Amino acid sequence: MLTPKQNRNLIRIIPFGIIWGVFGILYVLLEYGLLGDSMVYPSTRNLYNVETSLFFYTSGAFIMGILFGAIEVMWLNKLFAKRKFWEKILIKTALYFSSIVILSLLIIFFASSVRLKLPLFHPEVVQTMVQYVNNFAFLTILIYAGVITNLSLFIFEVSDYLGGSVFNNFFTGKYHHPCEEERIFMFLDMKASTTIAEQLGNLEYFKLLNKYFYDTTDAIVQTSGEVYQYAGDEIIVSWDLKKGLTNNNCIRCFFMIKETFQMLAESYIKRFDLVPEFKAGFHSGKVTTGEIGVLKKEIFFTGDVLNTTARIQAKCNEFGTDNLISQELLSLLNIDKKYELTTIGECELKGRQNKINLYSIAKV
Repeated sequence: MLTPKQNRNLIRIIPFGIIWGVFGILYVLLEYGLLGDSMVYPSTRNLYNVETSLFFYTSGAFIMGILFGAIEVMWLNKLFAKRKFWEKILIKTALYFSSIVILSLLIIFFASSVRLKLPLFHPEVVQTMVQYVNNFAFLTILIYAGVITNLSLFIFEVSDYLGGSVFNNFFTGKYHHPCEEERIFMFLDMKASTTIAEQLGNLEYFKLLNKYFYDTTDAIVQTSGEVYQYAGDEIIVSWDLKKGLTNNNCIRCFFMIKETFQMLAESYIKRFDLVPEFKAGFHSGKVTTGEIGVLKKEIFFTGDVLNTTARIQAKCNEFGTDNLISQELLSLLNIDKKYELTTIGECELKGRQNKINLYSIAKV
């Protein structure tokens, strides 16, 4: 079984393979449209076979896409995270283009060996390679591959900016028509943010927020959560009901974030002379989900559950706790001996007629 983080990485890598594979097929179809039943390439006189081309170009392109996708997701994306958008595209394209040249030569080398039914380093295979590389056709392949690289990187970067799930939902049209669904929400709010902003100044406070959001991400990913919004110093995290309940993911997320900041406390003190503290409210219920907006579209949740969760989180200071959870959500979770519950009791929430039972939860 893949972990949520591994599953997310896989979902981000596979589109690279699909894009490259599709363009590999298109290239073969274009080539076949030009050459038809010809047995040789007119410019190089090398043997031509559409079945061999389809296999090598498509599989080679798919493998190349998966390889580049893995490098991008696992390494390069993090390495260039702080670069400007155009810088990332330009530098990465140059790096990948160099790799494409090498990999293309290898693919053509093996394809020539298969077509000629000769060993890899046979003089005739080598001669075929030399003829192909010196031909304009090879340059067109490199240009074509460069375009695919640029396109796949652009799609990946846009997906990252929007959020992977949001991009996929826009692409598939999942929420083009509004629908009702059960979701869990966590409103995670930084404590004393106004005081901290005054203490640090606007620029340093922005840098703190950026690091704060970055350091919460891993816990959210590992517990299958989705960032719905960054609202000032608040992070609104959402789970579909099944994912949020699995392994108590919604609760685990909060405590994983706490552990992360405990481990990073020294670095925060060294950099900002403080360690951010936070409080969270948890609730679940039905929301209406759909695309909204004209000049700027986004996936939008609407429903009483969001307002209620915000009000629950706002009660944390009143009861001197860093988290509060509604009875509705608590009754759906499988709370084991790892956690200790404290009953808060029935509470009135602003804008809500009915009282709600609240609990605080601690990790033993």
